Amino acid sequence: MHRSDAVKKGIEKAPHRSLFYAMGYTKDELEKPLIGVVNSGNEMIPGHIHLDIITEAVKYGILEAGGTPLEFRVIGICDGIAMGHKGMKYSLASRELIADSIEAMVEAYQLDGIILITNCDKIVPGMLMAAARLNLPSLILSGGPMLAGRWRGKDVDLISVFEGIGQVKAGNLREEDLYELEQYACPGCGSCSGMFTANTMNCLSEALGIALPYNGTLPAAYDGMRKRLSKEAGKRIVQLVKDNIRARDILTRSAFENAIAVDMALGGSTNTVLHLLAIAKEAKVDLPLDTFQKINERTPNICKLSPASSQHIQDLHEAGGIPAVLKELLKGNLIDPNALTVSGKTIGEIAESAVIRDRNIIRPLEEPYAKDGGLAILYGNLAPEGAVVKKSAVSPKMLKHEGPARVFNSEEEAIKEIYAGNIKKGDIVVIRYEGPKGGPGMREMLGPTSALAGMGLDEDVALITDGRFSGGSRGAAIGHISPEAAEGGPIALLKDGDIVEIDIPNRTLNVKLSNEELEKRKKEWKPIKRDIEFSYLRRYAALVTSASKGAVLKDIYE
Repeated sequence: MHRSDAVKKGIEKAPHRSLFYAMGYTKDELEKPLIGVVNSGNEMIPGHIHLDIITEAVKYGILEAGGTPLEFRVIGICDGIAMGHKGMKYSLASRELIADSIEAMVEAYQLDGIILITNCDKIVPGMLMAAARLNLPSLILSGGPMLAGRWRGKDVDLISVFEGIGQVKAGNLREEDLYELEQYACPGCGSCSGMFTANTMNCLSEALGIALPYNGTLPAAYDGMRKRLSKEAGKRIVQLVKDNIRARDILTRSAFENAIAVDMALGGSTNTVLHLLAIAKEAKVDLPLDTFQKINERTPNICKLSPASSQHIQDLHEAGGIPAVLKELLKGNLIDPNALTVSGKTIGEIAESAVIRDRNIIRPLEEPYAKDGGLAILYGNLAPEGAVVKKSAVSPKMLKHEGPARVFNSEEEAIKEIYAGNIKKGDIVVIRYEGPKGGPGMREMLGPTSALAGMGLDEDVALITDGRFSGGSRGAAIGHISPEAAEGGPIALLKDGDIVEIDIPNRTLNVKLSNEELEKRKKEWKPIKRDIEFSYLRRYAALVTSASKGAVLKDIYE
């Protein structure tokens, strides 16, 4: 019995079979499991430009294992191209569209299993949300990371270009040099080459057990190796259907704790907090925000990749990839070795068979970059429901910082003042009304953080926001402040000159104002209303929840 019998078996389904025959499917093919091949390939994202090749290899694997592949497409947005203008309002919002569209297709065709071919930004978590929601045999497959570029004898990447703008504004780089750099920074297909959001999520897919080993680190340019991995993934999804191993059999509480531990060890993107919370909700796993802090406190930061250093994903792959990171964490009993994976092996079995090839890339637990994890959750009177910072990318001198607030109600206002040279050492830039509801869409602040870094201020100026950051941001960049300004959170009450106190080691974020003063300002506060041009963002703003809950949409039936 197959789930897909609902669309292909029995006399009543003769019209359905006729429509399949119209597409060239044979009677024998319809008697096999129908496997949805969800292809997010398009000509608008460098990480997805090659996914048609990956998809064809997956189909070979499915056919070889006795399944019938049925391909369909989903949308995908490149955060880098959407960055710094109103297009970024759609990036996070597209995550929900991706999950919903996959649900619609899989349920309409009653598919037996799904393999989700992805690579970048919100496409990875959107697909994982769909897998968790539908709870079918499921497997995630990425297209692989981009290789770092080489320019004038050093490794460069997309963030090098973003920061180059600030260097030009500061007079430290010529415009013609920047134009040359942009030609070399992104040398070919794949997800941008640092431990940014896409690569972090692809690595965490391995730790969750929903992707095959090396899914997150095997470079896209290693074409033959990627094809072999893709064929193996095609075979594995058919086996998962035959064994009836479903997504939630893999996406357990232990799996999420393993993923968070790997995230902390890697010093991954702050966006992973949003996404893991959202995926866990779909998987019906209770995952409070405090879980990240508890795992952070016990997990050393043993890797430091771009933007925190000059090392890139290809270096991590050569050092042994995520299996090698799991091996080091297993040594300290920091992961659950019994967690199931789509490979047919447990996490422990994958870790035990791994080889750590470069201790400069994957440090021993006894000699970490930091004794706790790369991400930190902060609380205080500015963030009663929490805020997130990529601690591993913060200069030691900025781990504790106190300074006057420079308050802006949009990204554009802030970046204009940064480039104008009006932000001084010691300032704390506050960008608000950029949260999930207030933006709407919780835009990434890569432009402002790159501007500060490029102008040499990343070790002297902090940036706090109810928006979020690219995984490529570095410096004292604190995001996801909850409640957001649009909901009347304390960040909405700040004024220029208020003294903000950041204490990352002690996990606090406060403004030096009395409760009485904050209450007085709250009574006087009036929200800023943005004109939202199109209907999807209006619906999104009406339904989206706090960043502390993963910025998922409210279920109107709950």
